[in-house]
Amino acid sequence: MNFASDNSGPAHEQIIAAIAAANAGFSPSYGAEDAMSELRAHMRALFEAPAASIHLVATGTAANALALATLAQPWQTIYCTPLAHINCDECQAPEFYTGGSKLTLVGTDDKMTPDALDRAISAAGHGNVHVAQPGPVSLTQVTEMGRLYTLDELQALSGVAAAHGLPVHLDGARFANALVALGCSPAEMTWKAGIDAVSFGGTKNGCIGVEAVIFFNPEAAWEFELRRKRAAHLFSKHRFLSAQMGAYLADDLWLTSARAANAHGARLAQGLGALPDCHFLAEPQANMIFATLPRAAHQRLHAAGARYHLNGGPLETGPEDEPLPMRLVCDWSIEDSEIDRFIGIAQG
Repeated sequence: MNFASDNSGPAHEQIIAAIAAANAGFSPSYGAEDAMSELRAHMRALFEAPAASIHLVATGTAANALALATLAQPWQTIYCTPLAHINCDECQAPEFYTGGSKLTLVGTDDKMTPDALDRAISAAGHGNVHVAQPGPVSLTQVTEMGRLYTLDELQALSGVAAAHGLPVHLDGARFANALVALGCSPAEMTWKAGIDAVSFGGTKNGCIGVEAVIFFNPEAAWEFELRRKRAAHLFSKHRFLSAQMGAYLADDLWLTSARAANAHGARLAQGLGALPDCHFLAEPQANMIFATLPRAAHQRLHAAGARYHLNGGPLETGPEDEPLPMRLVCDWSIEDSEIDRFIGIAQG
């Protein structure tokens, strides 16, 4: 019963097989391998963007930070929500790799609104040499609370950014989960909605460690290449990254895995929703659930070996009926029987 993170789950056997196949013989290094050329063509077709530049890195932090460093100047600020990974979970990597760009937090939640974004940008010191200048907008899809931006919401936010002459970055660590939940195409969720750059995640959805950075304006490609190398994130044996991403996209494995993770999340949410003492903190829309259960239920679950993030506490002491918040994440591999067992124990 492991719901700690979709990072915690196994890599898909097709990913493992692709890495093993890539291990045969010799291959050009640093992204010059044939597999990368094939992957680039595949992703351009997938995103309906024949001029897009495609780059691979091993971590989501590198993808986000280097993408934003390419979009932002050191004297600019990056607009994001207070819960954004770039604000809460990346140890100031964006500030480091941008050379000092600050973060301006928009709103109070995991999703920003066009009005709040417009107010934040309009309040900036345009042309005032003493303050940070407006820079990129960064959105997360799926959000850090497991919710989705609709296509209309993405378009509205991108429209505000465009009106101020600012680019938009999409943190898509769970890009596939959002895509299948919305039932749209990659193009519709990105450049057709006004997105300029995407961190396209693979690690959370069955890969070992690979993320793609996509720029729909090819003029950014060379600067990103230089920044990636300078930041020590250009793999010499790059074929093992392209092998992962190639297998991830082949035969729609990325979509199949995301559908499975989302379905598991829906099953878990349905079971929890039937418990009288469970309350959702955000509407479950993909594969992440934020909810509360009484301390006694958490104690039973932990005693039975369940693994998930308990965001309140302490677990051991306090009223048994006190509601404690938790985060549950389903990956593609979790068994329905484990979900049902979790619900049964929570019910008591």
